[in-house]
Amino acid sequence: MVNIIWVAMTVIGILFAIINGTMNEVNEAVFNGAKEAVTLCIGLISILVFWLGIMRIAEDAGLLKKLSFLFRPIVKRLFPEVPKDHPAMGYILSNMMANMFGLGNAATPLGIKAMEELRELNGGKDSASRSMITFLAINTSSLTLIPTTVIAIRMNYDSAAPTEIVGTTLVATFCSTIGAILIDRYFHYRRSRKG
Repeated sequence: MVNIIWVAMTVIGILFAIINGTMNEVNEAVFNGAKEAVTLCIGLISILVFWLGIMRIAEDAGLLKKLSFLFRPIVKRLFPEVPKDHPAMGYILSNMMANMFGLGNAATPLGIKAMEELRELNGGKDSASRSMITFLAINTSSLTLIPTTVIAIRMNYDSAAPTEIVGTTLVATFCSTIGAILIDRYFHYRRSRKG
């Protein structure tokens, strides 16, 4: 469905440009956008590689295990159906740590593995379990301590203070994560009272 929407928007845009005689501007925008996208991606790669390296050092030094141990009681309360030593718990904690450091690209494969493990715990059913819904809500809200991708974009566009966004991001993601947990719990308890 999304592919159809994108194709329709593209075709409508091109037809509109042809009718209004602005096809040259559309071509120029397409090529400038493509050039800027490549430049931005190369700029982001260097920052992401740096932070992934820092994460690797933190992992080798045992910092991530300590952080995971620190957050394990909270995560255990959020996911009471997941056994303590199940692989899903490790993937959930690793995903949360990567998101906290603003490494969404590194968090994605961990999130996929966590969902696969949660699906296995759910008996391979097509319907989502409580833990799967909770994980999706928390992963989407994504509590972030260091928004590395946003900092990289701001640095790439010569921001005077690229790290100025850290405080605002921390408050916004804290509020969104608390909101996601509260909404998840509200609907869970509402559903369990009906059933």
